[in-house]
Amino acid sequence: MKRNGLKWTALAVAVVAASMGCAHSQRPESRIHVISEDAEGVGASLGTGGSGFRNCDAEHNECYDDCWNTEPLPYPQTKQDGWLRRHCTSKCLKVYMECEEANEKKARELKFSRVDAAIDWIRNHKAEVALGTVVIVAGVAFVITTGGSGALILAPLAL
Repeated sequence: MKRNGLKWTALAVAVVAASMGCAHSQRPESRIHVISEDAEGVGASLGTGGSGFRNCDAEHNECYDDCWNTEPLPYPQTKQDGWLRRHCTSKCLKVYMECEEANEKKARELKFSRVDAAIDWIRNHKAEVALGTVVIVAGVAFVITTGGSGALILAPLAL
């Protein structure tokens, strides 16, 4: 019986030791990575600049203004009975929440486990990111910027 307990203990130690070795991913080197030789096209599809995220507050306000100025109202509704305020609030809340979800999705997209995956994604989505965008690679923060020669680079946030 004592021998059987020793086997289980040895097996448990082996499993724990093996899982500890696999639990830690390698951290990327804190060095500069070249994304492309020039920064042309970066942020081209961004309407407002910034870090590539939509301005949900502005979209919500625009939705509400457009909704409030809709004419004619469905019969027998009037602006005085509160129907339009409730309708626009409900409609534009949906627009706002969709915008926030899109921003959350984009934030998740800028987290990578490997540097090469981050560089490939940025190359394919240059128009969707702006200079100064923070990219997380295996827990290390990098920033998209330009080098002295105008190259688009991914540099560690703190050198």
